[in-house]
Amino acid sequence: MPASPSPSPALRRRQRVHDAVRELMAEQGFRISMDAVAARAGCSKQTLYSYFGSKQELMRSVMQEHLDMATARLDDQHGEHGDLRTTLLAFAMEHLQRLSEPHVITTCQLLSAEAALFPEEARTLYRDGCDTLQQRLAEWLDLAMRRGQLRHDDPHCAAELLLGMIVGLDFERQRFAVPHRDTDAVRRRWAEFAVDAFLRAFAPGTQAPPTRSAIAFLPSASKS
Repeated sequence: MPASPSPSPALRRRQRVHDAVRELMAEQGFRISMDAVAARAGCSKQTLYSYFGSKQELMRSVMQEHLDMATARLDDQHGEHGDLRTTLLAFAMEHLQRLSEPHVITTCQLLSAEAALFPEEARTLYRDGCDTLQQRLAEWLDLAMRRGQLRHDDPHCAAELLLGMIVGLDFERQRFAVPHRDTDAVRRRWAEFAVDAFLRAFAPGTQAPPTRSAIAFLPSASKS
């Protein structure tokens, strides 16, 4: 089997920049600057602006990479005859493993503490991260519903429910430094429990509640 080609200099530079952003966000939260990113990545600020255009676009690029990796399992087995349980378990494990990374916990703690001071940046980060993850999962579930693999229901509500079931309280346990699911074996047992419960709830042929829109479940600020 031939070796994979080496990444180009441009791709290596982009990865260094993305790594620098993730490290700095865990240290400085929303206060990171293009100067700090350039220094950490070993490039000039002019190079950053030529590649990304602005700090906002740089942050969006980092989040896009994170989401692409988080949802890659859904893309891998998106075929009509793909096994839903296998795909959702792989997605759940990827999601749990990423949330368990120490720098992710540290970053989330810091960003939560600073959100009131940087409301616009916080809303943008949430939209580009959590909202987009829910949207991608909802689109995947919607296809499964239309194929008859899941009971037809509101895919956005189903996506939010599944994400909540996958994470449970473990992210909060980690944020507050109390015992949590710290091994892949324990995380997998929880992922299997959550995915199997979800699949039972949305099994084809089960009775769906009265039709309603996901918008009814959103905070008022999100409806406008």
